[in-house]
Amino acid sequence: MRKFEHVGWSRSANIYEVNVRQYTPEGSLKAFGAHLPRLHKMGVDILWLMPIQPIGKQNRKGKLGSYYAVADYTAINPELGTLKDFKALVDEAHALGMKVIIDWVANHTAWDHVWVKKHPEWYLKNEQGQIHSYLYDNGTEIEDWSDVVGLDYLQKEVWQAMTEAMLYWIKTADVDGFRCDVASLLPLEFWQQARTQFDAIKPMFMLAESADLALHDHGFDMTYDWALQDTLKKIAAGKADANDLKHYIETSKQSLPPDAYRMTFTANHDTNSWHNHDAAHFGAAFPAMAVLAATLPGMPLIYSGQESGLHKILKFFEKDAIEWQSFQHEKLYTMLLDLKKKHPALHNGLVGAPVEVFETENPQVFAFRRQKGINVVSVQVNLSSQIQSFNLHGKPRKLSAWEYQIQTN
Repeated sequence: MRKFEHVGWSRSANIYEVNVRQYTPEGSLKAFGAHLPRLHKMGVDILWLMPIQPIGKQNRKGKLGSYYAVADYTAINPELGTLKDFKALVDEAHALGMKVIIDWVANHTAWDHVWVKKHPEWYLKNEQGQIHSYLYDNGTEIEDWSDVVGLDYLQKEVWQAMTEAMLYWIKTADVDGFRCDVASLLPLEFWQQARTQFDAIKPMFMLAESADLALHDHGFDMTYDWALQDTLKKIAAGKADANDLKHYIETSKQSLPPDAYRMTFTANHDTNSWHNHDAAHFGAAFPAMAVLAATLPGMPLIYSGQESGLHKILKFFEKDAIEWQSFQHEKLYTMLLDLKKKHPALHNGLVGAPVEVFETENPQVFAFRRQKGINVVSVQVNLSSQIQSFNLHGKPRKLSAWEYQIQTN
């Protein structure tokens, strides 16, 4: 089993998820490109673009369909623009010092993907030997993904075809990595061999849509930190406190491989479209929860629109443009992303520092420090909507509702 090295630029990086369809009224790559200078100024390092390929028409959901029902792995969705537009976007991002990774859906395709007719043997079949819609076990029920059909990874030809399709984007558009949808549903060895081929061209960054720790040893730099997001939502709802954060940190420390990255977040496209928006999940607690997501170990994610207060659920199968408001959280994110870049204690993986939690004698106040050599970042957060008094290092202190304080040296 080959161990993969994290590419150097990822060590102090953050990540920004781009929902191209909903980002602008035009919903195009060109229109999104106009935001690159703003995102660069905010401090964004990695742009993760949701799927850019054509969407299947057969059994399509809604008017526009799911981004994750891919009809052609090596083409651009014409609703977003052209290959020339995409390459220009990557070039402009690179010129600004940003990296670009694209969403990749390797587990299933649209019903009208060319492979369905050309290579039906590559697809999963039911007991009658027929290709059927993909059935996904989410742990509590079986979901029928009626707009897609599942690929059969017992067929090694699928491995080669999928790897070649991914290599196309590295060679043609110079992408810097992939965010891999439902990555844990594929054989670990598939990802291992694919990453080896990618890195032979250029060092890649690989994000798995999964919390499965085994993926870190098979080609992935980073997995999802669902546990933190769940804890932050409970805190905002008054259903968790500093003790729950301590438990989360202790559990993570025991289970996570030494140099693995977790992606920390308050929202992503799934939580927004299928659960709820920031205003509903966090309310006035949002800035405090964003601070925790950015200063605890992991790579912080910002989802499209969060810097402007994402106050609605974005429709998944229809056009539903983000309502850009006053960018009320842009200064907060600029500060947090700059903090991460400048302070080695907050860097990713083993080059960053572990968390040292302090006793405050108040479960509504969470205080911690991360120290790397002489570099120290200390954080205190009021986890409630009430003024809280607490003791820190023997000194009495107070924090107003949802207030946070960050000290550095």
